[in-house]
Amino acid sequence: MGAVPQSVWAMSSDGSVTLLVGGGITEKLWHPDGGTSWMDAVHPKDRGWFRRAWRRATRERSTLDAVVRVRLDGAPGRFRHIKIIAAPVPGEDGGEEWVGTAADAEDHWRTRMREKLLARMAAVPAARDLSEAFLTTAAAVVPELADAVAIFRVRDDVEAGARPAGDPPATASPERVGLAPGLPPLPPLEDDFLLGPVARQAIDSQEPRLLVFPPEGAPTDGISAASARWLRQARATGVALLPVVVDGRTVALAAIATCRGNPPPDEADLSLLRDLFQQMSGPLRRTMELQSIRGTALALQQSFLAAPPSVDGLTVSALYHPADSAAEVGGDWYDAVRLSADALALSIGDIAGHDLDAATAMGRVNSLLRGLAYDSGPAASPAVTLSRLDRIVQALDGPSMVTVVHAVLRRLTGGGWHISLSNAGHPPPLLIPRDAPSRYVYGRTAPDPPLCVTDGFTRTNLHAALREGDTLVLYTDGLVETPDTDIEDNLRRLRERTDALVGRGLALPSLIRALLPSVQHRRDDIAVIALQARPDGRRSP
Repeated sequence: MGAVPQSVWAMSSDGSVTLLVGGGITEKLWHPDGGTSWMDAVHPKDRGWFRRAWRRATRERSTLDAVVRVRLDGAPGRFRHIKIIAAPVPGEDGGEEWVGTAADAEDHWRTRMREKLLARMAAVPAARDLSEAFLTTAAAVVPELADAVAIFRVRDDVEAGARPAGDPPATASPERVGLAPGLPPLPPLEDDFLLGPVARQAIDSQEPRLLVFPPEGAPTDGISAASARWLRQARATGVALLPVVVDGRTVALAAIATCRGNPPPDEADLSLLRDLFQQMSGPLRRTMELQSIRGTALALQQSFLAAPPSVDGLTVSALYHPADSAAEVGGDWYDAVRLSADALALSIGDIAGHDLDAATAMGRVNSLLRGLAYDSGPAASPAVTLSRLDRIVQALDGPSMVTVVHAVLRRLTGGGWHISLSNAGHPPPLLIPRDAPSRYVYGRTAPDPPLCVTDGFTRTNLHAALREGDTLVLYTDGLVETPDTDIEDNLRRLRERTDALVGRGLALPSLIRALLPSVQHRRDDIAVIALQARPDGRRSP
């Protein structure tokens, strides 16, 4: 037996363990004395499943084959992964004993665990933003390697080591957390939450920090007061602080805690965690680049979405909601141009595409239409204006397709407004009379085609009246189009929902916000502009 490259042990029917051969394990394992159970040597996180596996093997008289963490001798907080194989052997007295081997499995376990965690992180490159990327990573390490993970987004742009001495520490905001069952929730943190000095050291040095707490709990020095309170409440035994570095800049800090009396992370755990978070740099770089592009496109798009002008006799309200999906931003826009004291040009449109190019093209088309509308004046035909716009955009090698509704509203002498509009392949405007169900403004024939798809098409005008108390709503297709649904059904549902909301007497801004679909059903940008005719303050009583 001395030639066997593992430790060999036997356990009698009364539970007494005898080590027959010691070998194959680099560090000495803790061995129970007469007053303790050998199960006390097993890591607290492994005791539950290992006890169940042992009982099943005993009940079925089958072989036990498992990798479990076992405490090292003389180090209550240190454990090593051991592969245990055991088989039942009938005794001469009719009882049953077990004979087994124990072999060092630390390196094998860490290699397998690393592969397992990296496989879980395969979704990080597809994350829509940093928050989702952090959430995926936090979920990968809880509960196997940690009980709690909080990832803080560092909000200063100072390069590591370049912050002048005496400058205040950077603020940080919690992005996403992963908590094992039974832990208290993290308390809400203020926007100006400051990381503690040890966390700041990890950020500046770009090196991990490992804090092991005494039995009385987390200290108050070195970490923030809010963090210390939660760590004591969770009975934390230690925290690993890992900076997340992308292109030489610390973009986040991961705080990884072991709680409820579980042994704190050791250097081997820290090394595995560091390898794991280093694998995030590539996906995070791509995510940050996409986020930067999205931010640029949103800023560009918002710059073209000016506040509607004030017009006597009209209440005008508008909103823009970017897509809540990986599609990022697109080419949706709305606009309102005051043509005179008694006329207003209104437009809403959508450029094909969902990227910075679409947002840039939207700016050009919107600016052209705005200029054409103002130059044409209150008496202009919207159909003629759209035809002129179509010729210009095609001549300038514009986008592949543009849908747009362009309307001109003129004040009537007896009160109310006349609406003249032209629709180039866009969802129909919704007219909400004050005393009747809502209806769409359709023509008698098929809608005119979008811009940039045909030459020399003669566009048509539609006409409607807007009486005092009536409302006109223009919107982009994100309000009524969702995958695998019928557009006609969605238009019907929008009209029914509008009628229900009108019955509640909502103000115009609240009404158009309430028309938005729920967050989980928003797949595209949504732009809405609406106006409501109200008593004209300039009219004599």
